[in-house]
Amino acid sequence: MQQIMEQAQKMQQQLMTAQQELAEAEVSGSAGGGLVTAVVSGSGELKSVAIDPKAVDPDDTDTLSDLVVAAVRDANRAAQELQQEKMGPVTGALGGGQGLGGLGLPGL
Repeated sequence: MQQIMEQAQKMQQQLMTAQQELAEAEVSGSAGGGLVTAVVSGSGELKSVAIDPKAVDPDDTDTLSDLVVAAVRDANRAAQELQQEKMGPVTGALGGGQGLGGLGLPGL
């Protein structure tokens, strides 16, 4: 039982470390060939949006809106990939996030 508790504590520490790394990491996404760039944290928080002046047409704000949405989606996709990279090994040890099968307990 002590070994199981130690393993659980180790996994909890790994999870906390991975979450901290995600919160500190930043990934970017872009649209329109780089006319709009969005930066999000590894946990998915939008940090900034940069818009090239060439993308600004006062008569066509719909296209600019579409570019912003596309850039944010691209950045969020990159953040999700980073989350899988950082959290995958930790959640995989828990049976893929579906229980405690990775702890090596009989019947789990």
